[in-house]
Amino acid sequence: MSPLEIRFAAEADLPFITGIYDHAVRQGTATFELIPPDLAEMTRRFKALTDGGFPYFTAVLDGRVVGYAYAGAYRPRPAYRFTVENSVYLQPAIHRRGIGLQLLQRLIAECEARGYRQMIAVIGDSANAGSIGLHTRCGFQMIGTHPNVGFKFGRWLDTVMMQRALGEGATTVPADGASS
Repeated sequence: MSPLEIRFAAEADLPFITGIYDHAVRQGTATFELIPPDLAEMTRRFKALTDGGFPYFTAVLDGRVVGYAYAGAYRPRPAYRFTVENSVYLQPAIHRRGIGLQLLQRLIAECEARGYRQMIAVIGDSANAGSIGLHTRCGFQMIGTHPNVGFKFGRWLDTVMMQRALGEGATTVPADGASS
């Protein structure tokens, strides 16, 4: 077995990323999306993130993409420009092997290097103990739960909000910290 490689995602990875996300949409509650996006839509989303300067990583094991993680804008208004929201998805067969932890740690480090100050996790389904545990291990704090905000698979689902400071967090004013 070859070692795990975590690297920046490339367009060639998108068919595999699309497959991982397809399974998450169809079988899971980590995303509240109901219809899996096709490769063209996943490519559009990938380009929007990477063209926007956000990091996007893949985890490769034995030559196969087995997971991915990215950060994107938390909200579109300019005052939120130092805050990102993260996403981590894995093939179900490789859960609980530390791959999600390594992906998230790499994503956090890259976001800090790019000057972001806060990372938000919006976790689908308050019963998603794996994702909540992963984020807790990476230093995220529980912010709160939005009860019954999504409806999927015939039941109401919560979202869990977690947050982690990046780099200097809110302890200093960033270089482009103009008030306007």
